[in-house]
Amino acid sequence: METMTASAQPRAETGCQPVIPFRIPDGEDKPSFRQVFETEQSPLLRYAFGLVGQRETAQDLVQEAFLKLHAHWQDVANPRAWLFRSIRNLALNHLRDHRRETSIDPNQEYQSDTPDPKETLGRLETLGTLQLLVSELDPSDRMLISLKYHHNLKYDQISQHTGLTVGNVGYKLHHALKNLADSLRRLGIESAEG
Repeated sequence: METMTASAQPRAETGCQPVIPFRIPDGEDKPSFRQVFETEQSPLLRYAFGLVGQRETAQDLVQEAFLKLHAHWQDVANPRAWLFRSIRNLALNHLRDHRRETSIDPNQEYQSDTPDPKETLGRLETLGTLQLLVSELDPSDRMLISLKYHHNLKYDQISQHTGLTVGNVGYKLHHALKNLADSLRRLGIESAEG
């Protein structure tokens, strides 16, 4: 696996899915392995589960990614990006190697309309990438998106909750969503199927 740096840019010509860059703020040192484990374990489990659809397999993939990170700790500049890329690669390998064994729960919320595993994986990977991008938004933008799309509030209700004007709520949501869409396009994701 390659070492990711804050300046690593996606390379469209290779056909590989790029990693969402994670930057350590200026003046801060690389976190400890324990800190990375404590902060990233849950998001990685959700991401892995979104890719493979099986809790036990997701736990195994996350454990394997952390073991690999530990072995390469000195060489990895951005542990978070490295871990998410590792999970993606491990999940793709697992799905390829267990193609006949892997089944997606038909009651799962993110089920594809088609039985094609590539489309299903594309949708799950897009969802995981979107969740990662949202988690990296400014907290105020993240809250507006949550109020609008998770709590299904109207602009006037969001305005009452946040103290922003209705126009400002619309403006901020528009720009937050536009930035998310631009980020997805830069990563090569043009539709829900990836």
